[in-house]
Amino acid sequence: MATQESHLSNVDDDMRKSVPKGLRVSAAWSWRLLVVGAALYGLLWLLGYFSVVVIPVAIALLLAALMAPAVGQLSRRRVPRGLATAVVLVGGLAVLGAVLTFVIAEFTRGLPALQEQIGQSLDQIRDWLVEGPVGLRQEQITEALDNAVSTLQENQAEITSGALNTAAGIGEGITAFLLVLFILIFFLSGGEAIWTFVVRGVPAHVRGRVDLAGRRGFASLVQYVRATAAVAVVDAIGIGIGLWAVGVPLVIPLATFTFLAAFVPIIGAIVAGAVAVLVALVSNGFVAALVVLAIVIGVQQLESNVLQPLLLGRAVNLHPLAVVLAITVGLVAAGIAGALLSVPLLAVVNAGVRSLLHDEVSENATSQEADPLSPSEARPAGSGEQGDGEPNGGEQPDDAESR
Repeated sequence: MATQESHLSNVDDDMRKSVPKGLRVSAAWSWRLLVVGAALYGLLWLLGYFSVVVIPVAIALLLAALMAPAVGQLSRRRVPRGLATAVVLVGGLAVLGAVLTFVIAEFTRGLPALQEQIGQSLDQIRDWLVEGPVGLRQEQITEALDNAVSTLQENQAEITSGALNTAAGIGEGITAFLLVLFILIFFLSGGEAIWTFVVRGVPAHVRGRVDLAGRRGFASLVQYVRATAAVAVVDAIGIGIGLWAVGVPLVIPLATFTFLAAFVPIIGAIVAGAVAVLVALVSNGFVAALVVLAIVIGVQQLESNVLQPLLLGRAVNLHPLAVVLAITVGLVAAGIAGALLSVPLLAVVNAGVRSLLHDEVSENATSQEADPLSPSEARPAGSGEQGDGEPNGGEQPDDAESR
């Protein structure tokens, strides 16, 4: 039997040697990459399939990161957690309602002036087409307009169907908003208990490290939301002042759109700038559009070179390529909501993975010197390096931290 096993072993060695090493390594990498790719595809498919639930939960988590510091401040002043949550939510909804009312009022007030300026611009374009180098006849322009009107009439059914779909989308949006609000209430009032329950499903020997990594990830999300909101405010004020100085109508709605678009990195700034330049072009002419374009580029340079490195810092520092790829994947998987949530999710995962890797390296470095059963050494290394709003994870602080 031993001779037969030795013979089989020699045959296996001969077969292994007959296959080039490069091919063996490539095959090993290939099937592993296929498994990882299939797992990622399955995860994305599940997220897309349950997007009706996943997106509200993710938005609620994003809003919780924005509001949790305020709730924590009230709780530290001995305000009951439920009352603090109610105060912050009601205050946030009141501010949101006031801003939306003001924006809608300003849009309604500025719309007639925009329509008048657009009409004047269209008249100038028509005169240029007739009297300029193009040399079109008035009959050709009239015929083109008649064709456009007839096209709209022929596709009236599709337009009506699109309007009905828009109305249904508004209803779904209201339902999603109520779901987000419901989830947000529980995140703010009982987020600690929810996270503790989730961590209990992790094996006990890594539970402390996972708990700490999750808390650092949420702290990173808090920092990301704060920094992004500050950058969005600066963008909106800068572009709003520039549009007002040039005399472009609908300054407040455009500034508000710039603020909201800033939460989608890179793509949001490009879209908001393009809309501002387009409104300036159709309402104030080519020169005003060039001035607005220069203002938009200047504000975006200030954002990318000064504000983001200063405010975001290394805690949520992400490579631009990673940001672009994350936005693209999120856009393909879940549309605008995916593009909005992809970068915050990447920031949380980045902070959590870095925390796990750092703790693993620290534990491996000290495993030969310290007793692994000692409580003082069992605490994950680096747990004192906590971000703003990050709890201690239920672990005992050392003397320096307690002081």
